[in-house]
Amino acid sequence: MSQTPPPHGAAWWRSDVHADRRPFLLARNRITRAFRAWFEAEGFEEVEAAALQISPGNEAHLHAFATEALTISGEARPLYLHTSPEFACKKLLAAGEDRIFSLGKVWRNRERGPLHHPEFTMLEWYRAGAPYQALMDDCATLLALAAETAGAKRFDFRGMACDPFAEPERLSVAEAFHRHAGVDLLASVAADGSTDRDALAAAARVAGIRVADDDSWADVFSRVIVEKVEPRLGEGRATVLCEYPISEAALARPKDADPRVAERFELYACGVELANAFGELTDPAEQRRRFVIEMDEKARIYGERYPVDEDFLAALEHMPEASGSALGFDRLVLLATGARRIEDVVWTPVAEG
Repeated sequence: MSQTPPPHGAAWWRSDVHADRRPFLLARNRITRAFRAWFEAEGFEEVEAAALQISPGNEAHLHAFATEALTISGEARPLYLHTSPEFACKKLLAAGEDRIFSLGKVWRNRERGPLHHPEFTMLEWYRAGAPYQALMDDCATLLALAAETAGAKRFDFRGMACDPFAEPERLSVAEAFHRHAGVDLLASVAADGSTDRDALAAAARVAGIRVADDDSWADVFSRVIVEKVEPRLGEGRATVLCEYPISEAALARPKDADPRVAERFELYACGVELANAFGELTDPAEQRRRFVIEMDEKARIYGERYPVDEDFLAALEHMPEASGSALGFDRLVLLATGARRIEDVVWTPVAEG
């Protein structure tokens, strides 16, 4: 669909601004209905995760909105608005659900821009007993369904074009580093998953990446991704960027054929990250170890840490083998409708302070 974006900075509730935004919003509603119908036809149950959680997630660079619950006597207990329904959905898998999806609001602090909004809609779905490659197929189907529903023949964003009906390219992170940065990523990852910071830093400098003396391996990895790799992904057709180094696995399990990498992929179109998916880790001890590492890094950089959800770790012991994906619904609507800012596809954007 083609529509002139509304003027930036004008109040969204002005009638002229709303008139410009309304076609995007109506398309959003159509895509919402189409997605719910597709999941229902696939045998999924829609679930609603509580927004208030003990832990908002345990990633170093993920920032939550904090609040507190008061008892009748006035005693305060810290809670957070969830940054993802992931922990709650995995508890439902442990409880016996096998195909579930959630389409609801999540909140992330310190995020605002053309592709970021502090409150946004996340589509998250899980298939018990399915390999994570099944979610790659799901993502391809949902891209095409969003485009078809919005009447878009292709996605265009920031000078890049992508055919949402073409089969996505499947590209490992190591292949992407070699292709777009000339960096041998796995040369800096040992068989046990440990990383060689200096080796990656040297290769990154050769590729023209600025590396600070106190940058960690993860910092250098992120710089290469952001500066050299991401801007080239999803051009012509969508890209499934898979097999992240195990140190970047988050909540994904190691790949059986190569434990240096994880069963994790991200979906890109027009250089925009749309989804993050895992073959899910079900080892609570390993997950705890990763959470501690992430929270130590968060404390080092930001001076704060989030609690670990012990109930979640207990549920992992009962969770079946599964794969799950989280997709930024607003971003996909943005691409499908030809909008230019995430606020254009959000019915009531959060006011900027």
